[in-house]
Amino acid sequence: MDIRTKSVHTGVYKDKSYNSVTTPIYPSSTFAFDALGKNRGYDYTRSGNPTRAALEENIASLEGGIGCSATATGMAAITASMFLLKAGDHVVTGDDIYGGTYRLFSKVLPQMGISFSFVNMRDLKKVKAAITSKTKMVWIETPSNPLLNIVDLEEVIGLAKSKTILTAVDNTFLSPYFQKPFEFGADLVVHSTTKYINGHSDVVGGAIIYNNKAIGERVRYMVNALGVSQAPFDAWLVLRGVKTLSQRMEAHQANALSIAKFLEGHKNVQKVYYPGLISHPQQDLIRKQMKGFGGMLAFELNTKKVELNKFFKKLKFFSLAESLGGVESLIEHPWLMSHSSMGVEGLKKSGITKETIRVSVGIEGHNDLIDDLSRALATAK
Repeated sequence: MDIRTKSVHTGVYKDKSYNSVTTPIYPSSTFAFDALGKNRGYDYTRSGNPTRAALEENIASLEGGIGCSATATGMAAITASMFLLKAGDHVVTGDDIYGGTYRLFSKVLPQMGISFSFVNMRDLKKVKAAITSKTKMVWIETPSNPLLNIVDLEEVIGLAKSKTILTAVDNTFLSPYFQKPFEFGADLVVHSTTKYINGHSDVVGGAIIYNNKAIGERVRYMVNALGVSQAPFDAWLVLRGVKTLSQRMEAHQANALSIAKFLEGHKNVQKVYYPGLISHPQQDLIRKQMKGFGGMLAFELNTKKVELNKFFKKLKFFSLAESLGGVESLIEHPWLMSHSSMGVEGLKKSGITKETIRVSVGIEGHNDLIDDLSRALATAK
């Protein structure tokens, strides 16, 4: 099936009593047994719930996996994935990943005996050099947050597989509409469904998709044991939002490309990061593994000419807020907001500066968005 059809019809027709065309919400915390050892597929909502199972069926179908575990947040999905490891294990990951992931990897998990190497994953030699006999996972984020750097999935996953190392890909920025990591051999795909999969900024959630039965069993066990599964109503909201994923991603991309081109030609903008621009240095790789460019971009503001706070205050249609992937446009300052937990050293190593601005482009009229940015950029010191 076409992904547009899968988005609308997978995980939906569950109501045999009344033939509802939307998936019912089962808010029950527990389910009665017919007899000892005999139930109707569910016993307790932390362990399994029909509404959440419908969402998991949908997301697994979109990514091309054999199963999915929906979690309470995106960070819950990442955390549960890390519990596939044990004390003494080592992980190789990028030095330009999301700030919340960086915080978990650099501050929390090392206390449990798991070590991490943060490297430039665009350089396969550096990835190879970071791998040790204790390396059990390679964690990939592509495009990276917020600088839109692209990691070669085929190369990095191929390297990991040659050494029997687990690979996980955070696919939040592109969604399964624009990128499918399983096509390149990934073992796990992770999403913050808060973002594009839900798309309406009204719920937080996460998902872990797997393409191997044994790994899937371990993931489901961990999600249940850790108690990080998604609530039924939240799962229903995400299942509602995912129906329009394809249409939203096309609208996000069209607006983002228009805005990126506008920003690239503005005198008060020093640099623009967007995969759809010819100026992006990884064009061949982008066309090799991505089916589109997405709705995220970043740029370097010339703060010698435009003062940051005045720029943000002047905006009408871009809300100064963290998160991304909703129908409305959001803008933020990674140095002080989404990536501040990386610390100055981590920020500098990743390439993020005090002038870096991250934009989640919504689905509004592109001319209105460009006019809004134009007015704010004209606010000279």
